[in-house]
Amino acid sequence: MMEMKEFTIPFVGLKIEKHRFNFEIVKTFFEHFEYDDFNDADIKLEVVLDKKSTLLEFTLLYTGSVNVNCDVTNEPYNQDVLGDYHFLVKFGNEFNADNEDLLIIPHGSHEVNIQQYIYESIILGLPSRRIHPGVKDGTLKSEILDKLEELSIKGEGKINDSNKEGKTDPRWDTLKKLLTDK
Repeated sequence: MMEMKEFTIPFVGLKIEKHRFNFEIVKTFFEHFEYDDFNDADIKLEVVLDKKSTLLEFTLLYTGSVNVNCDVTNEPYNQDVLGDYHFLVKFGNEFNADNEDLLIIPHGSHEVNIQQYIYESIILGLPSRRIHPGVKDGTLKSEILDKLEELSIKGEGKINDSNKEGKTDPRWDTLKKLLTDK
């Protein structure tokens, strides 16, 4: 996958202190990763780079919303996105990104690309089930919800009413005989 240059942070020449970078994350960012579950995206990202003498500490702070389709009704709605992610960048003999909280880059590197960390932290911060807020509070009016209500089982609480009176289904009585006839 090609690197997006706007998410490459050059750290050579920066003082040993905290540095802040601000980014706007939109739908095209996720399309770069071939992720098409979002109808739209509007996320503000603040990257805090704490440069130290032997390592770099990154903190990603993001807030905003993504427009997704509800898993129940397929109606689009804005899902709030809020979170943070912290990882370290150390220097070593060769590049190694096996650990999700530690990135090792070769000695002599002068920049680091953080696009993969941004992508993963936002995607993993979303709920696995996306349900429109109108479904939860009952205010959403949708043809799909009407059809689901029409097809739902009526009188779920009446299934065991015959057992309360002591009556059983005669088919069960016949099956119970099989258990006792050994």
